[in-house]
Amino acid sequence: MFVICAGAAKGLVEGLRDRFERETGVTIDATFGAVGALKETLLAGAPCDAIGLTQRMLEQLARDGLVVADTIVPLGRVYTGVAVRVGDVDPSIGSPDGLRDALAAATGVYFPDPDRATAGIHFMRVLDALGVRDAMAPKLRPYPNGATAMAALASATEARPIGCTQVTEIVYAQGVRLVGKLPQAFELATVYAMAVATRAAQPALARRFIALATGPESEGLRRSGGFE
Repeated sequence: MFVICAGAAKGLVEGLRDRFERETGVTIDATFGAVGALKETLLAGAPCDAIGLTQRMLEQLARDGLVVADTIVPLGRVYTGVAVRVGDVDPSIGSPDGLRDALAAATGVYFPDPDRATAGIHFMRVLDALGVRDAMAPKLRPYPNGATAMAALASATEARPIGCTQVTEIVYAQGVRLVGKLPQAFELATVYAMAVATRAAQPALARRFIALATGPESEGLRRSGGFE
């Protein structure tokens, strides 16, 4: 079964993979990444049974006839947060001024695609709101998605690197830890959801996986992974 899914829900999909494959005997072939890039992948004709993106994007895809509208089910709300390497000192990010100071002190800032990733697009808007985009340009380290950005942060050799992406991607990554959400003034809460693709080859299995991923049996896994 083919699953196309936003990186924000990678931890959830991977956490359910073994159980689903054991119960059904069907292997999950999953593709993860930034939502904009995944939309392009779907439009290009990639095989897809179940798809997980932002709820807003899935609703648009339903209007375009690419996903089955009445199969869209929310996974939960995900906030955008700040990360540091395990062992590094937490910067103070509870206010706009604190975040500005933390960015100024950082030697590198790791974040997902500023054009295609939900968190990356938002982070650039935050830099604009703080009036520091130009000053921060030499320190910015963009990556294709949050998972690769956090992996790069974990292995960074700079003195004071930090990162910004969806909380779920920070929690799932090895070698980094969550400092906290962005300050309330810059808060971004994104609802992610799953749906059955219109051209799904295995729609019944897709529905079964979506029911597992969004249902009460996986609620603890969703919460522990950063979904609210």
